[in-house]
Amino acid sequence: MSESSSLIYLLPILAALIGWITNYLAIKMLFHPHQPKKILGLTFQGVFPKRQAQIAEKLGDLVANELFSMKDVAQKIEDLSTQPEALEEVGKRIEQTIRGKLISAFPMLSMFLSDEMIEKVTSLFKGELEDFLRVSAQGLAVKMEESVDIQALVREKVQAFSSNKIEELLLGFMEEEFRFIEKIGAVLGFLIGCIQVFLVTAF
Repeated sequence: MSESSSLIYLLPILAALIGWITNYLAIKMLFHPHQPKKILGLTFQGVFPKRQAQIAEKLGDLVANELFSMKDVAQKIEDLSTQPEALEEVGKRIEQTIRGKLISAFPMLSMFLSDEMIEKVTSLFKGELEDFLRVSAQGLAVKMEESVDIQALVREKVQAFSSNKIEELLLGFMEEEFRFIEKIGAVLGFLIGCIQVFLVTAF
């Protein structure tokens, strides 16, 4: 077997190396260069730095419309404040206040406030408080929607990130996926090299 024929069997290794390097460079080019650079008359810039404004806009829209809204916050506040357990606790505090502080401050009231009357007053206060909390939560939702623009807030925050910060964030939770892509490049390159060797030696 000649030396040139023996080198053919190195094709899978070379192809694997080329596949890995190609995917490695492709991943690097997602982030680099941070600033536009001209090479041979062509302008190059990393995909994420170049599209940072668009990414910020999309993230702001996603967070504001799909993940988080002031209406959701207000609804959660309303749900928590009007839970039966919370209202029951409020009722106990109202009853304790009537029986303790109010009657202590105005002893004459004890002549008119029977247990049944105290229960009615407590129930009345609980009902009014529940309505008040519900209306307040709804009003809070309107004020929060008017004063807090989640979409703009997220957009401004993301746009203010440095290119290094974006790279750090994305690599922080996608590093395994990027390494997998590099390995896939090597595996596919190796398989293509094996096919080339087979075709060359078979024919």
